[in-house]
Amino acid sequence: MFISPAFAQAAGGAPGGSGFEAIMPLILIFVVFYFLLIRPQQKKMKQHKETLTGIRRGDKIVTGGGIVGKVTKGGEGDAELTVEIAKDIKVKVLRETIAHVIAKPEPVSRKKATPKAANEDSAPKKGGLLRGILGNKKDS
Repeated sequence: MFISPAFAQAAGGAPGGSGFEAIMPLILIFVVFYFLLIRPQQKKMKQHKETLTGIRRGDKIVTGGGIVGKVTKGGEGDAELTVEIAKDIKVKVLRETIAHVIAKPEPVSRKKATPKAANEDSAPKKGGLLRGILGNKKDS
């Protein structure tokens, strides 16, 4: 034999560590999973729930099945919404089945737009294409 028995016995066994050192990698993995997977998913679910509660008449929506339509009836507390998917074709949809809102209508302002002066639109523009692109700058 090439190795003496005394030298082989001198090597110790595996070091005895505390239980905390053995559990530490598992705790670290759980913390990483929480911040990378669980927490963002919870935020996304909360935002989706807020979107669903904010749906009102006139919103354009997409259901979970891919049907695109415009909400015609349903309040904020209603579980069912009436959605027009084509002209004079209305279906009832559960609020929870809505995947996302495509567009919200903008509120109409009460002020009426002032009409432009008649001579601004009818007057021919001088200066060609570049002046039309760059704008009318008066020379000083």
